Amino acid sequence: MSTDTARARALELADYLAPLGQITVSRFFGGAGLSINQLQFGFVIKGTLYLRVDDKSRPVFEALGCEPFRYATKAKTVTVASYYQVPAAMEDDPDALLDWVDRLRRGALS
Repeated sequence: MSTDTARARALELADYLAPLGQITVSRFFGGAGLSINQLQFGFVIKGTLYLRVDDKSRPVFEALGCEPFRYATKAKTVTVASYYQVPAAMEDDPDALLDWVDRLRRGALS
């Protein structure tokens, strides 16, 4: 998925999430970041949506079989444990996605 395609998907997701406030889509590495009030809460890279998690919400994502964001360097694979992929079914369900992002934003997902 190209950066332009990731940006288009992020803009679509921003429309789903508009009830939460002004969602900003910005360039983020090889994809597109999603922010509310200048706080990044997620990004789209290679067709996958990742959301920021904390110690309280991480176990919920893990229980659903979600994986943290990973990328390979020449020397190793780096795991970014603060961002987890969302289940595909949730990504395509605007109401579920809106609920999860709102709860994550408020730190109340568990």
